[in-house]
Amino acid sequence: MSFAERLNTIIETPRLILKPPSLAEFEPWCAYMADEEAARFIGKAQPPAVVWRGICTLIGSWHAVGFAMFSVFEKDSGRWVGRLGPWSPHGWPGLEVGWGVIREVWGRGYALEGSIAAMDFAVDVLGWTDIIHSIHPDNLNSQKLAARLGSVNRGPGRMPPPYENEPTELWGQTAEAWRVRRAELWRRFSG
Repeated sequence: MSFAERLNTIIETPRLILKPPSLAEFEPWCAYMADEEAARFIGKAQPPAVVWRGICTLIGSWHAVGFAMFSVFEKDSGRWVGRLGPWSPHGWPGLEVGWGVIREVWGRGYALEGSIAAMDFAVDVLGWTDIIHSIHPDNLNSQKLAARLGSVNRGPGRMPPPYENEPTELWGQTAEAWRVRRAELWRRFSG
């Protein structure tokens, strides 16, 4: 897939649509990032001006390097439910697939389903040979999700500014390990 083709990426899973973000998602993204519990481990609650900068950073990353997190939509309703996918800004501790969904859909498996698709994209399209997930030690739900994806806790990591004082554990796996794990995970959503 060429760089230009990646800018138009749309990934469909059984229940979700993943596509590069746009400012059309600004209002639901603001609501998500205003939710203190949902935003607790992804930069904390943020005002709209900071959310706008974050969305524009992801949009810019798509155009500058050909990837960033996707906006995630429910296939049935078209509702924006979160953002997830490949992420590796300057100084990041590795090539990451991260996730975050609105609290209203917690427990439905959307983060897992979308992350499986994002892991496939990172390995099959971007050619990543190793993937990390930077997870706060108190974020038990993300730790469980990383483990379900087949990732293991590799130990403490260090984030770049302005997150350098936040504790982080790096979970991860190789592309080879992912190729073995993904078929088993996709079976859950295809039956």
